[in-house]
Amino acid sequence: MNAPLPDVPEVRVVGLPRLTSGFDLAERLDRALHLKVHGPLGTLTAERLARLAEDISLRGRGGAGFPFGRKLRAVAETAARRGVRPVVVINGSEGEPACRKDTVLLNRAPHLVLDGALLSAEAVGARTLIVAVTRDSTEASVRAALAERGLPRRPSRRAALHARVVRTPERMVSGEASAVVRAADGGPALPPGRRERASDSGVGGAPTLLSNAETYAQLAVAARIGARGYCHTGLDTEPGTVLLTLSGAVPRPMVVEVPTGVPLRYVIQAAGAPPLPQGVLTGGYHGSWIDTAGTADAVVSRASLAALGGTLGAGAILPIGPGTCPLGEALRVAEWLASESTGQCGPCRLGLPAAASGLSDVLNGGGPAALEALREVTRTVKGRGACKHPDGSARFLASTLSTFTDDLAAHVLGGGCGRRTAGVLPIPAPGDEQRGVPSGRRLAVDWTLCQGHGLCADIAPELIGMGSDGYPAPAEVMVPVHLQGRAELAVRRCPALALRMEQTPPEHPALPSVGRKALDRGRG
Repeated sequence: MNAPLPDVPEVRVVGLPRLTSGFDLAERLDRALHLKVHGPLGTLTAERLARLAEDISLRGRGGAGFPFGRKLRAVAETAARRGVRPVVVINGSEGEPACRKDTVLLNRAPHLVLDGALLSAEAVGARTLIVAVTRDSTEASVRAALAERGLPRRPSRRAALHARVVRTPERMVSGEASAVVRAADGGPALPPGRRERASDSGVGGAPTLLSNAETYAQLAVAARIGARGYCHTGLDTEPGTVLLTLSGAVPRPMVVEVPTGVPLRYVIQAAGAPPLPQGVLTGGYHGSWIDTAGTADAVVSRASLAALGGTLGAGAILPIGPGTCPLGEALRVAEWLASESTGQCGPCRLGLPAAASGLSDVLNGGGPAALEALREVTRTVKGRGACKHPDGSARFLASTLSTFTDDLAAHVLGGGCGRRTAGVLPIPAPGDEQRGVPSGRRLAVDWTLCQGHGLCADIAPELIGMGSDGYPAPAEVMVPVHLQGRAELAVRRCPALALRMEQTPPEHPALPSVGRKALDRGRG
């Protein structure tokens, strides 16, 4: 059984590193080392930054692949038209079990990501930066990076920009843009059931520039070396490098930085995958399979994978070997996808469990009738959900049925394929679904009573540290559900009765009006 991926897996590079420069020097690049490795970064107007993004064909690296330059222009123009300050959001939420590239960047090179986000904030006139993260280690790294830059958590007359961290749960839907916006506004990290572009109305109703961590890091690299230098690596049509998370039938999961245009078979074999995998899942659990022949022909690029029925998506690549039943592997994922339903619409709440049950019927001898029922459910789910989760899950199931036709025939018409399900596709361990889910409550200290015993820090070290003055320093974040019991125990055990749990109201960023046009077409 394949264990869940570690927070920060091994990192490898094909060719020369860009995003991963300096990883051979330290586990985490602090501000000083980051500047030594990458050098200083100037500023650009919104027009010049958008033009740079267009010159390097920069698309979002979170899955949707929307052109970043077009998104930046839309945010700047909407902000200028409405006369409000926009918001910039780094989406570092990786709730999908097969993705770790953004987590690696925020844990090991947080300042490269912040460079791109702050460059964008300066260009569009934003005064609020939000970083959404999923895991404890990522949150700690980001908070340290913000402190190293001296960025305040709240609006201040002295500071041009303030930054805050938003914690999202490890769920498939928590990384969707609308879910991140909702979490940033103090609500649950779930899609709201309506589709609205963040560039029009995002955090606090303001136009919001939201992209994932790798996108901002790529922008920071391009701003330093220029479009010509950036395009020296990779394909002419898709220049640069990409980060891929490799898991599945490999000895250990890893994140690989690779130039576009490199053969996919070379990347997965370098990671230790079987020489002839019977299939490779591309784009993660909302992605698509490519078969053995397709794997031999594919190169690392959006266009190449799409032409073969796959997708680059969020950069998750999962080969499976010839010794496991691909339909059994898909069933494990389908059941997990069904459990990730937000329960907000019929296709998600009813359709996904029915699809997983239908695939189980096919595997257990249901015959042609079971297969037809499964295909009907998959068709019914597609295009009717309140968010992208039903569509992505339906894509995964439809691709499974169309890729592994021989195995499907063996199960439908015979007694099965004769292979066991090895469990090589990673899914979360039982109980992990509550990790990071905010409880809506926060620890607070009554300083008139605190005597610095430090017992609270011993009971809940994940939530309370000891300051240099010998007094406790509670983390200024909502207490996650999985740590709520420990926080309440710390409150009860405080000998001075100085610790308490407070309900936190929804937090909204300050959105002052602006008197200038954010998109300056006359400069640069």
